[in-house]
Amino acid sequence: MNLSSKSSFPPRSLIAAGIAVFIVVCGLLSLGVWQLQRLAWKNDLIARVDARVHAVPVPAPGPDQWPDISRENDEYRRVSVSGTFQHDRETLVQAVTELGAGFWVLTPLVDDRGDAILINRGFVPSDRRLPESRAAGQIDGAVTVTGLIRITEPKGAFLRDNDPVADKWYARDVAAIAEARDLGDTAPYFIDADGTPNPGDYPRGGLTRISFPNTHLIYALTWFSMAVIAAAMFIGFYRHSRREYQRRLDNRR
Repeated sequence: MNLSSKSSFPPRSLIAAGIAVFIVVCGLLSLGVWQLQRLAWKNDLIARVDARVHAVPVPAPGPDQWPDISRENDEYRRVSVSGTFQHDRETLVQAVTELGAGFWVLTPLVDDRGDAILINRGFVPSDRRLPESRAAGQIDGAVTVTGLIRITEPKGAFLRDNDPVADKWYARDVAAIAEARDLGDTAPYFIDADGTPNPGDYPRGGLTRISFPNTHLIYALTWFSMAVIAAAMFIGFYRHSRREYQRRLDNRR
């Protein structure tokens, strides 16, 4: 450090470091504020979904409403729909649930207009995958199903993509299933049936998992803590540099 009569404190290098630390601290604080905003959004989402799940069921959206269906506004809305199951066109989608490994049974429900809605009737273990092994649950005639709207899942699960040709399904992709089963006009969503028991106890409905990871507060505190640490470290370094500068200056006198 130059301690000539023309020297001054703080030196340019320390000023540059201070500017850099200031920019870093501002960035960290901005990230913390952003996480708080995300926290408010997530809490609002959880509250809205909770209200939908426990609301009185309303009629499932019809074809005139299908174009407006969205994950943000409609997923987990409690609805009911009436029609007739087409059991010969059911689709088994691989699943892992609290009851173990097995399959979701997705069956088209066709209403009086001929429109189809895929119903996730529930879970069956591997030894009940064949319809004849759960014949009592293959309900004939008009039925009314109550459950939760779910948005199509085009992405494969279990690190594998759906294989319609081989009739192997790993995700509940409504459009792909409708095409494979030649369903015609089909709702762009499916419905998770509630826990109303089916004859023979299978398929087992009411297993919808509703979980929203909410770690935004932890992230916000992390960013704020890092900002405080960065500022504190620079202040400590600044004070140390000033004391060292003064000590050397005193020694030259």
